[in-house]
Amino acid sequence: MSDDLAATPRLPQGREHAVATVDEIPPGTHKLVPIGRHGVGVYNVDGTFYAIANYCPHEGGPLCAGRTRGLTAVDESVPGDAVSVRGGEYIYCPWHQWGFELATGTTAVKPEWSIRTYPVRVVGNDVLVTA
Repeated sequence: MSDDLAATPRLPQGREHAVATVDEIPPGTHKLVPIGRHGVGVYNVDGTFYAIANYCPHEGGPLCAGRTRGLTAVDESVPGDAVSVRGGEYIYCPWHQWGFELATGTTAVKPEWSIRTYPVRVVGNDVLVTA
């Protein structure tokens, strides 16, 4: 967990929490909130919010310290045969670049090692996470 998050009191697990306002997490950004042992990253992807555990199952890396980007797909019609699709919908661990889909927590690297995601809803201007 980051030093800033470690200094913040943890929120109790198993409840719904107001973690931010919509304006605090603009599209293309995220906020790490102190829920559970490692925290939860709350992401805004083009106005849709996702929440995912800040823990990479590969070697325990701080998943939410990684970058969000798309998925690389094969497209034989372009030079190099690769394109990025679904921009911003995947988080990549900063330690070894394992990618996880924000919506489902699944990874193509080792699907049985998917990461936990949490329900998010927006009520008025509040972003609520159940974790």
